[in-house]
Amino acid sequence: MKEANSGKTFDFQIIKRLYGFIQPYRFRFWFLVFLILCMAGISPVVPLLIRYTLDNYLGLTFASDLVRMLGWMLGALLLQTGLQFSTSYLAGYLGQTVIRDIRIQLYEKIVNLRLAFFDATPIGRLVTRTVSDIETLNDVFSEGLASIAGDLLQLFLILGVMFYADWRLTLIIIATVPFMVFSTYVFKEYIKKSFNEVRTAVANLNSFVQEHISGMLIVQMFHAEKQELAKFNRINEEHRDANIRGILAYSVFFPVADVIAAIGTGLVVWAASTYIVKEEMGVGTLTAFIMFINLFYRPIRMLADRFNTLQMGIVSTERILTLLDSTDYIQNNGTIQADHIEGKITFSDVTFAYQEPEWVVKNVSFTVEAGKTCAIVGATGAGKSSIIGLLGRLYDCQSGDINIDGVPLTSYEIGSLRKNIAVVLQDVFLFSSSIAYNIHLGDESITQDKMVEAAKAVGVHDFILSLPGGYDYEVKERGATLSVGQRQLISFVRALVHNPKIIVLDEATSSVDSETEVLIQQAISTLMKGRTAVVIAHRLSTIRNSDQILVMDKGEIKERGTQDELLALDGLYAQLYHLQFRK
Repeated sequence: MKEANSGKTFDFQIIKRLYGFIQPYRFRFWFLVFLILCMAGISPVVPLLIRYTLDNYLGLTFASDLVRMLGWMLGALLLQTGLQFSTSYLAGYLGQTVIRDIRIQLYEKIVNLRLAFFDATPIGRLVTRTVSDIETLNDVFSEGLASIAGDLLQLFLILGVMFYADWRLTLIIIATVPFMVFSTYVFKEYIKKSFNEVRTAVANLNSFVQEHISGMLIVQMFHAEKQELAKFNRINEEHRDANIRGILAYSVFFPVADVIAAIGTGLVVWAASTYIVKEEMGVGTLTAFIMFINLFYRPIRMLADRFNTLQMGIVSTERILTLLDSTDYIQNNGTIQADHIEGKITFSDVTFAYQEPEWVVKNVSFTVEAGKTCAIVGATGAGKSSIIGLLGRLYDCQSGDINIDGVPLTSYEIGSLRKNIAVVLQDVFLFSSSIAYNIHLGDESITQDKMVEAAKAVGVHDFILSLPGGYDYEVKERGATLSVGQRQLISFVRALVHNPKIIVLDEATSSVDSETEVLIQQAISTLMKGRTAVVIAHRLSTIRNSDQILVMDKGEIKERGTQDELLALDGLYAQLYHLQFRK
C-alpha cells in the first residue's frame, strides 16, 4: 500500500469527508466553534479595561470606581478562564469520541479485506494506520479548523480594537506583519515536509519491529542479532533525523517570531513615549498596546502551528480514507444460507493465481461426495493449500466454477459458508487469551458444556484440566506456552465445537511426534465422522483409507484414485509412497 502524501494544506474533499465523521456529534462541534469564537471575542476586553482604568482613574481617590473596574477585569478573566477550560475539554472529548468511531470503522474494514491484501501490505503499516494516524486526528479537532477560525477572528478583532485605540501605533505594528507572515509561511512549508518524513519513518519502524519480533526465533537461531540490530539502527536513525528536522524548524521559528514581536513592541514604546510627552496619548493606551501586541502576534504565530496540525490531519486522513475506500475484499453478494448443506464439493476447470500470470492452480476439476474424504498430495508448491483458500473463499479463482451441493460458492452468504467449513492448519494460530476463547472465538452460542464435550471427544479434556485454571488458562501470544501437538489438539476441539459440514486438514500431523500423532489421528477420526473432508498430507500413512486421492504437480492434477489404484498405476504417487516408506 503506497504512502499518501498530500501536498495541500486545505484539501476540501478530505475535510468534507472528515466532517462526515463529526456528523453524529455536529451539535457539540458547532457549540465548540461557538465557545472558541466567544473566547476570541473576549480577548481584547481586559486590555481595554486596563486602558480605561489607567487613563481615567490613575492618581484619583475614587476607590469605589477603581474597585468596580477591577471587578470587571476579574470577571472578564474568570469568564475567559471558564471558556478556555470548556473549549479544551470539549475539543478533547469530541476528538477522542470521533477517533474511537473511526478506529472501529477502520478495524472492521481491515478484518474484511481479502488475504491477498495482507500478502502485499506490511502489518506494521496497518498498525500505524489504526493507531498513530488516527491519533493525529485528535489534534485536528483540538487544534484544527475550529481553533484556526478562533485565531483568525481574534486577529481581526484585535486589529479593529487597536485601530479604535490609536491608529498610529497600529500602523507601526502592521509594518512588522509581512516579516511575521513570511517567516510563518517558510516554517509551515518546512514542517509539512518534515511531517511527511516522520510519518513514513514511523510506518517503516512499526513494520520492521513487528516483523522481526514475530520472526525472533529465526533471528536468534541463525545468530543474526547484530545484523538485525544494524538494520534497526538505520531505520531508527531515519526516524530520529526526521523528528530533529521538525524540532529544528520549531527552534528557529518561535525565536524569530519573538524577535519580530520584540521589535514591534520597541517601536510602539518609542512612538508612544513621544506621544505621551506631548500629552497626545495616555499611559493606559501604551499599556493596552503592549498587551495588544502579544494578543495580535500570538494568533499569527499559532496559525503556522495550526496549519501544520491541519496538514498532519489531512495527510493522516488521506491515508486512512485510502484504506477505508479500498475495494480489495471478497464480494459478499450471496444470499443463500449454508446452514443445511450436505457437503458435496465440485471444482470445475478452476484456474487461480495470486498474481497473474503466475498460475498456481491450472484447470483443476474434481468432485468430493458428501460425507466422503478426499486427500490431496504433492510436492511443495504444487497448489494444494491454494485449493483450501479457494474452498473457503479466502481467494476467488480467475476462471472456472466451485460449487457446494451444486450451488456456486459466490451464491452463498460468505459468513454462513465459512461457518460450515472448519480448517485445521499445520501451523496452528492461538490468540493471546484463554483456551476457552481460542475454542469458541467469541461465539456466544458455544457453551462451556459444548466445549467440554468436544474436548472429551478429541481426547484433550484431561490435559486442559491439568493446566492452571483449566479452560481459563492463558496460552500467551500464538500459544507459545503449549507444544505443537497440544496446540494442534486444541485446534481440533475448536473445529469440532463449531460443528462444520466440511472439514479441511492442512498437513495437520506433519509437525508432531509419533505418540502425539496417534492422539491426533484419533481426533481426526472423531472430527471427520459424518463430514465431508479434504485432507492435505505429507505422511501418506494418514490417508490410506481416503475415498479419493488427488496427486498434484505444478498446479495440475496428474493422478486420482484410491491408494490401491494409484499404486497400481506406478506413477507419481507410487514414487512418493515407496520413497517415504523406504525412509
